[in-house]
Amino acid sequence: MKQIRVLLVEDHFLARAALRAVLSESEHICVAGEACDGVEGLSMFRSLRPDVVVLDLHLPRLSGFDMIKLLLAESANARIVVLSNYRGSEDIYRALRYGAMSYLTKDASGDQLIAAIESVDRGMRYLPRAARDLLSERIPAFDLTPRESEVLACVARGNSNRETAEQLGIAEKTVRLHVSSVLNKMGVRDRTQATIYALQRGLVHLD
Repeated sequence: MKQIRVLLVEDHFLARAALRAVLSESEHICVAGEACDGVEGLSMFRSLRPDVVVLDLHLPRLSGFDMIKLLLAESANARIVVLSNYRGSEDIYRALRYGAMSYLTKDASGDQLIAAIESVDRGMRYLPRAARDLLSERIPAFDLTPRESEVLACVARGNSNRETAEQLGIAEKTVRLHVSSVLNKMGVRDRTQATIYALQRGLVHLD
């Protein structure tokens, strides 16, 4: 298994040291660089091109929210794990909407952090139950068919239509029709919003 190169963006030295120590316990993860604010983090991302960025939301000079948007503008394939002290549902919602693939609070276990990094590196979202519970009341209910629920679960994991078709044993055209129906029922514009809403309602479970 390849080593996953991680960039840590955290303004507190002791927090960075703790993260480094946790990640050193995994033979599959190495810390490629550390930044103490958003501007330095963006610069280091450009030079190091890490596999995964782990960042705090509330950073000096450039906020974590702005950094997420700029990272994805630099590279559409940027993989981002948010690690924050803040537990508000709005922070989680905004981070996921802007393009983060995981949100952990800083009381998450080392195993959860490692699992989040490994999942995000594979292109899969990772949102623990504690974060999902905070979002559970944000949207109205809606009904999906069993097949639509299966397709939605694949979408939430970051699967393409082709990958979903292969996994479910159906035609790619059929997947597209199901995705369109899911988006319509949920009243959302795209797959990212559908994923966020599904996580909020507990319609899919990624851990």
